[in-house]
Amino acid sequence: MRYASVALDIPSRSLSGTFTYAVPTELAAEAAVGATVLVTFSRRAAVGYVLAVSDTPPDGVDASRVRAVEQVLAPPAFDEAAARVATWMAREYVCPLSEAVRLFLAPGQKVRVTRADESAPWELVCERAGAVDVRWTALTPAANDYAPPRTASRQRAVIEALRQGPQRVSELSATIPGAASAVTALERRGVVAVESRRFLRGGEGTTLSSAAAPRPERLTSGQAAALAAIDEARTAGRGDVVLVDGVTGSGKTEVYLAAIERSLAEGRGALVLVPEISLTAQTVGRFRSRFGDDVAVLHSRLSAGERFDQWDLVRAGRARVVVGARSALFAPLPDPGLIIIDEEHEGSYKQDKSPRYHARDVAARMAAERGCALVLGSATPSLESLERCRSGSWRGARWTRVEMPERPAGAALPRVTVVDMAEQFRGGGRSIFSAPLAEALRGVVERREKAVLMLNRRGFANFLMCRECGCVPECPHCSTALTYHERTHALACHTCGRTWPVRAFPDPSTRCPNCGSRYLAAFGVGTQRVEDELAMLLPEGVEIIRMDADTTRAKGAHQRLLERFDAAECAVLVGTQMIAKGLDFPEVTLVGVVNADTMLKLPDFRAAERTYDLLEQVAGRAGRGGRPGEVIVQTYWATHPAMRAVSSHDRAIFLDAERAERAEALYPPFSRLANVVVWGRDARSVRAACDELASTVRAAAGVAPGWEVLGPADCVKARVKDQTRRHLMVKAPVDADLGALLGSCVGSLGRRPGINIAVDIDAYDLM
Repeated sequence: MRYASVALDIPSRSLSGTFTYAVPTELAAEAAVGATVLVTFSRRAAVGYVLAVSDTPPDGVDASRVRAVEQVLAPPAFDEAAARVATWMAREYVCPLSEAVRLFLAPGQKVRVTRADESAPWELVCERAGAVDVRWTALTPAANDYAPPRTASRQRAVIEALRQGPQRVSELSATIPGAASAVTALERRGVVAVESRRFLRGGEGTTLSSAAAPRPERLTSGQAAALAAIDEARTAGRGDVVLVDGVTGSGKTEVYLAAIERSLAEGRGALVLVPEISLTAQTVGRFRSRFGDDVAVLHSRLSAGERFDQWDLVRAGRARVVVGARSALFAPLPDPGLIIIDEEHEGSYKQDKSPRYHARDVAARMAAERGCALVLGSATPSLESLERCRSGSWRGARWTRVEMPERPAGAALPRVTVVDMAEQFRGGGRSIFSAPLAEALRGVVERREKAVLMLNRRGFANFLMCRECGCVPECPHCSTALTYHERTHALACHTCGRTWPVRAFPDPSTRCPNCGSRYLAAFGVGTQRVEDELAMLLPEGVEIIRMDADTTRAKGAHQRLLERFDAAECAVLVGTQMIAKGLDFPEVTLVGVVNADTMLKLPDFRAAERTYDLLEQVAGRAGRGGRPGEVIVQTYWATHPAMRAVSSHDRAIFLDAERAERAEALYPPFSRLANVVVWGRDARSVRAACDELASTVRAAAGVAPGWEVLGPADCVKARVKDQTRRHLMVKAPVDADLGALLGSCVGSLGRRPGINIAVDIDAYDLM
């Protein structure tokens, strides 16, 4: 008899481990590690996932009392190494084990046991995406001698159509009514042959012409050094990490391509993560131009069926290179030689829902389990990665930093000008474009080149404000000012997503909700307003393309907008931070940052780092071809170290000041930081639960050095979707088991109706 360790799909922190079940002989082949099974738990049916299989029950377990696995619901989706990573994630990030396991399941799989109400019986619901087979038909040699009956007009039409070549039966049916039955009749007579072929849903469509990956004649010295370090880490096979610290345009992608080629030559695969879905079109183009159909693509904009098709290609071994966003890390690639995380500093690698993992740290754990190398690439590495490279190791793995300070073919870095908007205002400037930026835009149009303008705020204006009393309309469900969108004449809450027509908010006469005044004015600047102002500034014939969360909602919108920009003779791309990284258009000679201060004054210790990263990344979009590039940064804080570092291309100006501040305040990378958020509709209950949790954490942390509990206090967003939010933050030493301590503290509170608690380990969002 074999025994399975099963993680139950019951979302409760109290079920933190696995449970042992016997595997009947008839299910022994199917109930392997990674399989989804049906079991009985606490007198009810439950879905579970097999994490381990053994020939003997665990010590102390009476084999005669072990229940049996009742049914295998889905075939194995992951292996033993993935099971170990999932177990580690559940402990590290304080989440139910089942939530960590679900990351590794087949896309679209929803297998659960549910019931309509407490008196109704439990029912098993299975919803799984699966492979789709398409019927193709073609003429056989017998068709040359076959004459359809005089009344069989459909058969004649099908035969004539198939004389042009094989076709899908569905395509024939779309043009010839009744073609399916005619094909069946012809198949019985041996006139046509019908076969099923695997159909891949979706597909990537065309790729951008500038996304091709030509092989360079030779690598730069920095590229060669990076490739050598990656080879050494891969050969070591112990999860070593290589940080490729290369300036924008230094050719990091070519290093990735060359390293993957060597991994494939050894019979191993590669996982490649990019931070934005908008980058997958160009990235996939580069990788497919080098590796062809060996590339699978996984990201959230694909449908469940499309994701399943790509996922299944990887599981079947038909694709050994996986490219995608954060979730692609959990693709069923059995033997990766490399895990590559491009733009590793990006906050989008941190999951904002349970399990709240960071892809960089999970990848490091996965590399150690798989015995492969982890490659981190960035022009602005995170302070955490730089500090780990400074110490030389982290969690048993070796961390190495390799610099790539030059661009290929001697291309120069763009010239950066920081414009003090306060001086512009004192000089009479009232436009959202400073005089230097307006002049540079006109120059781009005269030379028929391209420009990129970034403003990290969508909408037309940040908010409406009453000119008489100063009231700013807020979302009635969230503690957030409403953003004005001129195109739709609506006020939108960017927290909960609700919108109100301006003429109907707060009443039909569009008056101030506080004093009744009709004098409401728009303040601040959003991407819609930048687009409108550009249309007035530039002559006709210049294509203006806006790329933000509003214009990219539709499936494939990212790629279509970039293709428009690529195909235009002269164009300006206006967008939020999604255009700041990864885009490679040689014709772009000007980059403008409309307002560099949008994130700088947020109540977040990472605000300065995020501002510097964003500015350095967007500046790197200019001058990537043969023509020199220019960058103009508009700010009201021109003396900030981040601005001075960007203007002089000297990162040390920023890093030295930032490291000193972080070390003094004991913030990451000199500590670990957790954010524990408590929320619910009843403010008094939320306050009581948060206070009790803070007391429990303080008692558990004791007086150990390096531990500090801040709060509890109201969140910056104190109300979201009519829910009151409070939080406490916990600082701990860098080697502390923070997840285990907070998990036990939260568990000790027990379940409280109406109260929700989220534990964010190594938090990025403190709002």
